[in-house]
Amino acid sequence: MAAISSHNVFSTFTRINSSTTTKIDSRSRRIRSSTRLIRCSDSSTSTKIENERVKLSNGNDSLEICRVLNGMWQTSGGWGRIDRDDAVEAMLRYADSGLSTFDMADHYGPAEDLYGIFINRVRRERPPEVLEKVRGLTKWVPPPVKMTSSFVRDNINVSRKRMDVDSLDMLQFHWWDYSNSGYLDALKHLTDLKGEGKIKTLALTNFDTERLQIIFENEIPIVSNQVQHSLVDMRPQQRMAELCQLTGVKLITYGTVMGGLLSEKFLDANINIPFAGPAINTPSLQKYKRMVDSWGGWNLFQGLLRTLKQVSLKHGVSISTVAVKYILDQPAVAGSMVGVRLGLSEHIKDCNAIFSLVLDEDDVKSIKEASAKGKDLLKVIGDCGDEYRRA
Repeated sequence: MAAISSHNVFSTFTRINSSTTTKIDSRSRRIRSSTRLIRCSDSSTSTKIENERVKLSNGNDSLEICRVLNGMWQTSGGWGRIDRDDAVEAMLRYADSGLSTFDMADHYGPAEDLYGIFINRVRRERPPEVLEKVRGLTKWVPPPVKMTSSFVRDNINVSRKRMDVDSLDMLQFHWWDYSNSGYLDALKHLTDLKGEGKIKTLALTNFDTERLQIIFENEIPIVSNQVQHSLVDMRPQQRMAELCQLTGVKLITYGTVMGGLLSEKFLDANINIPFAGPAINTPSLQKYKRMVDSWGGWNLFQGLLRTLKQVSLKHGVSISTVAVKYILDQPAVAGSMVGVRLGLSEHIKDCNAIFSLVLDEDDVKSIKEASAKGKDLLKVIGDCGDEYRRA
């Protein structure tokens, strides 16, 4: 990406967001003369890497990941009992198939511990080229207390120990309360830890557009922001993607298959009559069913599923594969999460089919029209991550 001044970034961004123009323009003028925005460089990869892997980068920081990430929220309970040995064996199968990027968090039950066992198995039992492609992305979700250097360091050391790594491939930071500006203190301490080699790349999760801009103003070297993004939830494309494209930061998306709602299992399903259809019985299904209700309801959602089914039959793939590919093709999106129920079920074939799927103009048009029939969740919920901060 060609060098761009902070003036160009902010003046362009404020023109496309009239509701916050005054606030952002005022802040931009204060920093324009003395602060240069950090920008993330473009990825330059071979055709195969462009389809399967992507490089997230900012200055000298870079990390190559698989574009379809294995989400490990499902290890935290509520989806069925996870057997440790079976889970690690499943992680090995995913990595062997090329799906070698794992996303977890400090509060996802045993996720970080499972990764630590898994990565040691890879070190012992797999050739170096497999180890070189494995990535472990974790999140830190602290309470909004005073962010001292020692507090931040101690918490990051816990994740390093659990994952059995000297340096975290990526630390994605979440903050609950924007009225408490301690998130900037935390990010500055995390940047120091990155400088010490304890973190390779620094990222965010569930930050909104306004706070992402503030973080750039403070010259925090962010490479990505993980946000909810699906055919029902297109909020990231309304404000967030514009700023991301101007600065080079990438989006990693979760909820892209809506806990499994975007699948054949729920096509033509009647969930209102007990035992008449598949149960909405996991934390993820319940969460994303609420999103469907906010977007337009179950009947409208069935229309979206029928459209996706037509496209999936045309290409010989699953509904979920189409749903993920559509989001991966959106501006600023580097990767999309697909949850893994390790040792309980697998979708390696469907995930790998995403890399070879090409949606044509007719596919994109029909999917876009079906998605647009629902409500604008930016108006209903607010910007990215606001669902976690509403009273």
